[in-house]
Amino acid sequence: MSLATFYADSEAPLVLLSAKKHFNDLSTANAKLYAHYLSRASHWGTRAVLRSVSPESENIYDLILEIHAVLGSPQSNEAYVEVLGKNVADSSSDVIHYLEYASQFLSNTGNYKSFGDKKFIPRLPVERLDKLIYDGVGNAKVSELYKKVRDDIYSTDAALLGWTASGHASGYYPGALKVTREEIEDVNSALASNGIMPENTRVEKKADGVFVVHVASAETENTTDYYPKNAITSEKGAQITFQFGDHSDIFGKIVENFVEAKKYVANETQGKLIDYYIESFKTGSMNAHKKSQIEWVKDLKPEVESNVGFIETYRDPAGVRGEWEGLVAMVNHDRTAKFSTLVNRAGEFLSELPWDKVYEKDTFTPPDFTSLEVLTFAGSGVPAGINIPNYDDVRLNFGFKNVSLGNVLSANPKKPKKDDFLPFVTEDLQAEFKKWREEAFEVQVGLHELLGHGSGKLLQETAPGVFNFDREKVNTKTWYKPTDTWGSLFGTTSGSFEECRAELVALYLILKKPLEVLPIFGLTSPEAQKSVKLIGTLLMARAGLIALEYWDPKTKKWGQPHMQARFSIFKVLHTAGVVSLKYTDEKTFDDLEIIVDESKLDTVAVEALGDYLAHLALYKSTANVAEGVPYYIGKTDITDDYARFRDTVIRKKKPRQQLIQANTVIGEDKTVEVKEYEESEVGMIQSFAERAV
Repeated sequence: MSLATFYADSEAPLVLLSAKKHFNDLSTANAKLYAHYLSRASHWGTRAVLRSVSPESENIYDLILEIHAVLGSPQSNEAYVEVLGKNVADSSSDVIHYLEYASQFLSNTGNYKSFGDKKFIPRLPVERLDKLIYDGVGNAKVSELYKKVRDDIYSTDAALLGWTASGHASGYYPGALKVTREEIEDVNSALASNGIMPENTRVEKKADGVFVVHVASAETENTTDYYPKNAITSEKGAQITFQFGDHSDIFGKIVENFVEAKKYVANETQGKLIDYYIESFKTGSMNAHKKSQIEWVKDLKPEVESNVGFIETYRDPAGVRGEWEGLVAMVNHDRTAKFSTLVNRAGEFLSELPWDKVYEKDTFTPPDFTSLEVLTFAGSGVPAGINIPNYDDVRLNFGFKNVSLGNVLSANPKKPKKDDFLPFVTEDLQAEFKKWREEAFEVQVGLHELLGHGSGKLLQETAPGVFNFDREKVNTKTWYKPTDTWGSLFGTTSGSFEECRAELVALYLILKKPLEVLPIFGLTSPEAQKSVKLIGTLLMARAGLIALEYWDPKTKKWGQPHMQARFSIFKVLHTAGVVSLKYTDEKTFDDLEIIVDESKLDTVAVEALGDYLAHLALYKSTANVAEGVPYYIGKTDITDDYARFRDTVIRKKKPRQQLIQANTVIGEDKTVEVKEYEESEVGMIQSFAERAV
């Protein structure tokens, strides 16, 4: 693989994720203080993210921030060039390339892309970076930090995140000894049989058959009945012990900030929520975290919304260990009103989905659906929408929330760095695509989160001999046993499988019921509805084609579950003749374009998408792993007919946006202000440096 494929993005669009207006509009000083301390708690988890990515990530993070401090915190890219390059000849491009690497590292919270899990390295040769560090910075502490990570920064031996025994990188399995899938599945099974949820753990192999489970907690001793006091033995005879205090240095700070936040809660429910957070992050109890999520679901339409913990499990090769995530945001009331209408009509739209009602929840409990303006999103990447909690029993018994992140959906740089011609979109659709893509994406996200993730019933034996479905009416030989979950049965396939199901629900309803769905989002004119149907389909097809970048032809491994899902939808639309690929250059495919046949959107597309969706929904509802996983893997399989376009996709790819988040600053008089930064690489560095976590 060419070294150039690993280079950090050049001239990536940097966007300020502005939330100052909505923060200033908060009705009370207490609400602002509550948001401030929640943000601080969230950001203190940054190092937990770094440690879960790669062994070198935390040291690189420290190196970037130490360089910034030693140079006197330059305020612009130009100032960096002047200060860092003063003792290095012909250094201006080197400094810019260093800044681009540093900004992308901070944006992804690690040296692997949060979207794709592929490693990236600086564009400047190592010898030029040596000169910048040793001659430009000329500081002993910086030099020592650099020596620790110099080789790791540039090494591409572990090109992807994954199983360490397979040559990939993972911070979830620290230590010198590499682990295999089979070993960790055995450990995971032992944890599950002891009622232990693994989201906040990392596993270290000490010797063959000997493992230590590191539990994230402020306390360094086991102070909760949630964990066994002694070692446990796996089914295959592995000895498993527990060590507490993983990330204790930062989790103590997290707990301190939650203690402060509790002083400013708006109601009793928020108080209970914070208490459970404190218990969970202090002791490591995931039961306490689950209880926090029950309170979170009950806290309807708060002025300041937050959710914190080890939430998503996409980056763990085993698909069970979570990545630290901290969301703090304010409600956008105008946009939320739009989504409330969608929630109120959810039952109507669920009846249009292509499966029998026995595979749907007996009673659909409308979730709290809110449009938020993000103040803080601590983690490796900022999504456009969220549907949580991920605990199946909490979702079933208490409900869930959908949030659409409005300022993420509408994020665009004030001064784009490059031309905005979009590859694979025909020239005659460029203007229409740019005009309607935000609206189409907003509809897709809303339907995806609410009706996608919110639909479907897991047929389960809730206790021995007790079922949540009528076995005589439902013709199935498989179902979820009392201790089974969706994730435990479908394993690493579950994340992408479910994202695909949710994406399908959204596009299926856009095309099948446009007159009912689109007006909810303010799209009432025939022109708007026609354009959103077309651009929504093109948006999905283009995402599916671009997904080829996130597939590794050597290992046949997908690096991003959402993109694996989108490729399969593109493939279904292409196979059905709804979209086609047009080109004349059969060597480089440089003129490759996606053509959408609008005449088939109401018929052929709906039928093809509905058939695919029905299969996924049925396999998931009935716990049919034996048929469901091979079916989905087959749909996402990349044949030579598609693989030949991968080089073109990579050659034409546009850098992903990097989002610069604000900081909150508290004064001596307890007033809180929002500090925002310029849209530049140095603005990104400053935003992290001034968090000082």
